[in-house]
Amino acid sequence: MKITKYLNKNKIGGIILIIVIIIAFGFGGFGGGFMSNNQNNIAKINKTNITTQDFINYINQSGISQQAIKENLDKNIIEELLSGLISSTLLDLEIEDFDILLSENSLLKKIKLNKNFIDEKGIFQRIKYEKFLLENNISAPIFEKRLKERELQKKLFDLIGAGTVSPDFLVSKLFENDNKKLRLDFINLDNFYKKNNEFNDEDLIKFINENHDKLKVKYIDFKYAAINPKNLVGVDEFNQVFFDKIDEIENSILNGVGFDEIISKFYLNSINVTNYKYSNDSKKIEKKIYELKDNNFDIFENEENFIIYKIENVEEKKPNIDDPQTKDEIIKLVIEKSKFEFNRELLQKIRNKKFNNSDFLELGKNLIQSITLNSVKDNKKFEINSVELLYSLPINTFTLINDDNNKIYLARVVNFEDVDLKKNTDEFKSYISKERTNNRNTILKSYDIFLNKKYKVDINQKAINNVKNLFQW
Repeated sequence: MKITKYLNKNKIGGIILIIVIIIAFGFGGFGGGFMSNNQNNIAKINKTNITTQDFINYINQSGISQQAIKENLDKNIIEELLSGLISSTLLDLEIEDFDILLSENSLLKKIKLNKNFIDEKGIFQRIKYEKFLLENNISAPIFEKRLKERELQKKLFDLIGAGTVSPDFLVSKLFENDNKKLRLDFINLDNFYKKNNEFNDEDLIKFINENHDKLKVKYIDFKYAAINPKNLVGVDEFNQVFFDKIDEIENSILNGVGFDEIISKFYLNSINVTNYKYSNDSKKIEKKIYELKDNNFDIFENEENFIIYKIENVEEKKPNIDDPQTKDEIIKLVIEKSKFEFNRELLQKIRNKKFNNSDFLELGKNLIQSITLNSVKDNKKFEINSVELLYSLPINTFTLINDDNNKIYLARVVNFEDVDLKKNTDEFKSYISKERTNNRNTILKSYDIFLNKKYKVDINQKAINNVKNLFQW
């Protein structure tokens, strides 16, 4: 028997909104909204109406349960779903405008070449196709409709981004920027942070007083008793009699019977604990009771025992540095605060251009180290985002960076060394595709701006509210 309670939660799953470059519409960015009495239309794109029934059908096909939608109404789930439908409709209008088509034969070919539906010899197996549909709870017409929509959208974006051939000099420039060597000097700032022994009790007390609301610790007084077959029914085995009595204890708690009365009735020995603060070194049972302190009277299972407990008092107190563990925790917080302030002050000087080479040399003295990074992907010493930041900076600039262990360094960009360009290598050839993707994304962003001017989207807020009301019953 388990007395652990489980809470089942509906999760939003299966939401696959159409993610495309053009959908930057937030509802604040839509048109002013047509507030007509026609509740049958929930949105309008130029002259194309999206009916409330269209939207309901879209929701039904989304795979989201009604309960999940109901629980997330205040998180704008209806607006997000409507945004997805508007996105899909807008793409359909563009596909129609460009007269993009996909024949039934082409669609059939796509299905028959799908790796999920072919055997090891590359032959289409209808049984695999039907099994896929059953496992995903989708009918063949709906699957083929969605596949066709995706293929038409792909054709649209291929058309928009067609002809994006990058000149050699752009590919070369991208390759050189990513692969040139970077020499930098750096200083480990750990050398300048205050150490544990540099903080006295007055520093700690001052920190506590300045942050007393955030640092308050809950202390609890409680009592508990361990229950097992031996002390409850006089045997060593977990039998039905034992579990019946556990059920009786649970019912007693629910019916308002007090802790002491239960302990007395079942002849259990209790333990009193006062002024308890959570500690990693304390007993596992006591830590568990502390975690459950918001429920002041209950029973739970713990390894070979059941534990009945009662919280008598909860009190918030300022940290007491006379307690060695508390003092150690406060020292760690003070050290982190000191590090943060040191880094912030240094970064502020750099941003305000009040930190130069002389300051760097004066600060570092004999602690300055040098390193050469071989490419923008060279993260053997520093964390990859820091490396990318360094490669974006001009020579003789300063910044703070970190490694994978979150150690902080002050770095100076010394110089870049151009890479030997070999155009016939596989690595260089990969940059042709990378640069083409960059150009393609630039074109699609421009297309996004074009679409925002081409289409006006109006929302019927009354119709949205009506849809929300459907899920509030």
